[in-house]
Parts: sequence; C-alpha cells; structure tokens
Amino acid sequence: MKRFLILLALVITVAASKPRKITWVAIGDSITYLNDHQNETGNRVTKGYLTLITEKFPQVTYINQGHNGWTSVNIADKIESLGLVRGDVYTVFLGTNDWWQGKPLGTFVDYQQGKGTGTVYGAFRVITDKLKQLNKKAKIILITPMQRGDFVYINSYKNNAFGSYMPKNGQTLEQFANAVVEIGQKGKFPVVDLYHNAGINLDNIVRFKRVKDPQTGTYKDYKYPDYVGIPYNPQTDEYPYPEQSIDMTYDGLHPSDKGYEVIAEMLIKKWKGLK
Repeated sequence: MKRFLILLALVITVAASKPRKITWVAIGDSITYLNDHQNETGNRVTKGYLTLITEKFPQVTYINQGHNGWTSVNIADKIESLGLVRGDVYTVFLGTNDWWQGKPLGTFVDYQQGKGTGTVYGAFRVITDKLKQLNKKAKIILITPMQRGDFVYINSYKNNAFGSYMPKNGQTLEQFANAVVEIGQKGKFPVVDLYHNAGINLDNIVRFKRVKDPQTGTYKDYKYPDYVGIPYNPQTDEYPYPEQSIDMTYDGLHPSDKGYEVIAEMLIKKWKGLK
C-alpha cells in the first residue's frame, strides 16, 4: 500500500508539473494570415509570430484567424460567421487596414457605449464582447498596428500604398495605434504596442526603396525619407524591394523573419503565465 501511495504521489506530481494545454486564437489581418501562407510572400518569410511562439512553447496550439486585407470593422461585421471557437487566449492584431481604407476611427465613447461597427472603436467593442462571450475567463491581448513604409505587393505591383509618414483621409496611423492603447488601458486588456515600442520605424522598415531617379531615369536605392514623393509606376518599373532591401519588413508593410521575431518576443512579454 505504501509503494502504491508513493507511485500515486509521483504520478500526481508529474501531472501537475506538465504545462497546461493552451488554445490560442489569433485574430488579425494579412500580417497574421501570412504566418501560414509563406508562398504569398514570395517565400521571403520563414516563420511568422504564431509559429515562433508555438515552437518555443509546445503547450500552445494556435488557430489562425488572420484575414487578408480585412479591417476591424470587417471582422466585427462578420463576427458571427468567422467560426471563432472557445480559446484560452485571444490576440487581436488589427488597425493598419482600417487606416488605409479610411474607416472612421470614432472615439472611446463608441467603444464604451457599444455603438456598433460604424467606427473602429465601436468595432473593437463588438470583437471583445464576442471573445468574452466565448470564454469569459480567457486572456484577451490587443496588438497595435506597426509603423509602415511605402508598400508594394510582391505578387501584384498595382497593389501599393504610401507609408504612415503622412495621413490618409485626414487620419494618421498613430491615431489608430493610440486607440488600441486606450481601449486596452480602459478595458483592462494587455496591449503590445508595436507602433511605439517595437523599434520598427520608418528608418528600418526597409533598407532602401529602389526606384528611378526622376532626373536620369536610372534606378537608384533611396533610404527613407529620400524616397518619399519619387514616382513608382507599377506597370513599367521593377519591384522596388529586392532581397537586399529587406529589413524589418520585406515589402514596406509585412514583417520579415526579423520583424516577426520582434513581434513574437513582445507578445511573449505581455502573455502572463506563458513561461
């Protein structure tokens, strides 16, 4: 009997020391989506932030709810048809497409009063309410958008956009990042503030942008801010981001392996109880 009790105590000790399985539902846009679609990056990305974290912490299993090109408003509008499941941890990494597509930011009152998907603040309330409904004990971690340079999609040069160095529709990307920070502070959600704290900025988003010198017509490698305002013709010009230009992103917007490592490390620091 004594030997049995010792064996039972050992089994219980081992079971207690084994890390608890964690289901992580990652909600986001293309930055999240591309974790599992490296072929759409021209195979410039090896591992996204979801893979990096789950490789480091095998007790975590992720569900990728990244949607290419979507905004927080899109996610909120489709919240009941996304197939979201009960998770132990939810991350919400949105905002850059809201800025580019000119979605109205609104104010914290829209979040506080649950005014719906007419604004980004309201959309975040719809999203967080749904996650609490799925699991009221789940951790919800918000991630701000990153700073961004001039973006040119590697698979379709006509899909391009200027960087966060200037407003779009009278709104700056930093305002959207600040909104996520405010929602986190007042809603008591941890926030991974990539915009302000990641060290990813306009100087290191890419090493250079290769475009034609307006005076000579020959290609030249321009660093930020020298490339601002230099025309790029997607129908005739070469892709402006050769592999040598890759730094924190590989295309001016989407993280490179180096950028994803920064995101993963910052998220780990905010994910209490993970280690």
